[in-house]
Amino acid sequence: MSEFVFFEDLVALLADIQPDSIISRTLHADDDVKAVLFGFDAGQELSEHTAALPASILVLRGEAELTLGSERHQARAGTWVHMPPHLPHSVHARTPLIMLLLLYRGGSDK
Repeated sequence: MSEFVFFEDLVALLADIQPDSIISRTLHADDDVKAVLFGFDAGQELSEHTAALPASILVLRGEAELTLGSERHQARAGTWVHMPPHLPHSVHARTPLIMLLLLYRGGSDK
């Protein structure tokens, strides 16, 4: 088994987002981190929710409106957000969107 995980082009993994859909693909999961790649068609959203773990979002392609707590932010390719546990948040894709979600398990109450 390899000691590392390597993806040359994350955007290419979800290049064909289906109409009116959200797709996700777990890229990696271990005791410390879970990495999930999401693809949203324009207009799709994850409604407000929370996570028990700290998390980061990295937008790789497209534009979205992110609601973080009570604040709304416009996000585009290159936007990075880190969220503490239990922060209410939502994602609304304004255009076809690809984002990487990292859930940090290390140091949490497992």
